[in-house]
Amino acid sequence: MTFLPETGINRRNFTLGLMLAMTAACNTDAQSRLPARDTFWRTWRDLYLNPEGRVVDTGNNGISHSEGQSYGLLFAYKAGDAEAFDKIAKWTQSRLSRPDMALHAWRYDPSASNPVADQNNATDGDLVIAWALGMAGQRWNRSDYTARAAQIRAAVRSHCVIERHGMSLLLPGIMGFVNGQEVTLNPSYFAWPALDAFAKIDGQQVWGSVIRDSEAITRLARFGSAHLPSDWVVIGAPGQVAPARDKPPRFGYDAIRVPLYAALGGRAALASDIAAYWRSHLSAGKPIPAWVDVVTGEEANYALSAGGAAVVGRLLGSAQPSQLTNDYYAASLQMLARYQ
Repeated sequence: MTFLPETGINRRNFTLGLMLAMTAACNTDAQSRLPARDTFWRTWRDLYLNPEGRVVDTGNNGISHSEGQSYGLLFAYKAGDAEAFDKIAKWTQSRLSRPDMALHAWRYDPSASNPVADQNNATDGDLVIAWALGMAGQRWNRSDYTARAAQIRAAVRSHCVIERHGMSLLLPGIMGFVNGQEVTLNPSYFAWPALDAFAKIDGQQVWGSVIRDSEAITRLARFGSAHLPSDWVVIGAPGQVAPARDKPPRFGYDAIRVPLYAALGGRAALASDIAAYWRSHLSAGKPIPAWVDVVTGEEANYALSAGGAAVVGRLLGSAQPSQLTNDYYAASLQMLARYQ
């Protein structure tokens, strides 16, 4: 979660993308092939995971958040690193879990007197935590992981989904996103692989409407001449989706995960306009900008980070940067773009 309406906190600082990132993404030379995935995991682990199991956002004053913990769990599971997975899972539950429901506070600031002063959750973090725990429970025969995953799934369904405008809307968090008939949503929180896994476990009767309506919102959230999604959207009436008014109307640092999760979840068609936009820049020999104003068409005067370049590579089927960057969020995008 990048921005919470009730706090006004921005929690990510991003390094400027370099032209080299896009050069690497488009290089099809054999030398640009990726090293073994476990090499990427070891590098990510060494850079961002502390000995306690806390994933450190190095680009944002060393804080942690449920998103980062969820990524750490997913990457450790994929690498088969049971020891790291258990450390991350234990830290996440002991430091971020809410006492009143099976969700997690979204932000942990080790420098604050109360590190988790804001108890709001970030639904994308909870989705991926539950997904990773469920898979790990099966792989390593850990009933505690399986039980916790089920609790989180139930809490998300009970507390983070509302029925409004004839749709089942997946809220970004339990607080701060509903204002009368207007509901603020973040299309990049629709983690399709996690939602699909939940539907297989709990049944379509539980998750089917959430998946169907989240897909519909993603199709509706296409703005401007390039038909790109914005980081945040608002739905105020049936079938009416617009860029959120209280945030920059950008296809940017959050929305970059829309095509990422679409590719990971077998829904590339949901990102067809994004793919066309990126291809048009590449065919013209232009760098892909880090963000685009979906209303005015203004583009950032700097290119995507290595993480963004990895997402481009995953969606378009082209090569990705061959080295893991030293920025937490960009590196996490790189790891996600390689997830199979």
